[in-house]
Amino acid sequence: MNKLLTIAAACVALLGNAAYAGLDVGEKAPDFKTDASLGGNVFKFSLADALKKGPVVLYFYPAAFSVGCTVEAHEFAEATDTFKQLGATVIGVSHDDIDTLKKFSVTECRNKFAVASDGDQSIMKSYDAVLALKPEFANRTSYVIAPNGVILYQYTSLNPYKHVSNTLTALKGWSQKQH
Repeated sequence: MNKLLTIAAACVALLGNAAYAGLDVGEKAPDFKTDASLGGNVFKFSLADALKKGPVVLYFYPAAFSVGCTVEAHEFAEATDTFKQLGATVIGVSHDDIDTLKKFSVTECRNKFAVASDGDQSIMKSYDAVLALKPEFANRTSYVIAPNGVILYQYTSLNPYKHVSNTLTALKGWSQKQH
């Protein structure tokens, strides 16, 4: 019986660690530059440059064209105009190569927002967004970053359905405080 309890406790601990990730609200967001694609066109994305224009919604996702990541990309695409009205840039990041992301940016992101390649996982590691059970992939973690580079909101869940609504709510709350 003790062995069974030990195994159960280990499973709970492992699952608990897998569900948690991310930097804390109030922390400085790590700066990065990487190749990205918007509408199939490759460009160099710079967080610092994007923050000069306004807040940034940075979201990590495990893999382009997987079911959950496609759902999430469609939801971000549908909400892009609302994000833009709030002055925000949306950027998705995964370990996928830029050629894969060129296609993903057209089909699943619907030419609405950019997706960036993190082939060496340096960005996802700096944001503590590595999927614990499969470390070659990013965890599904979303951030809202203020123009001063401070993290306003962080949400981690492999379920793709709350990331857009949660980041929009956080962004709207921040925007109201600015006026």
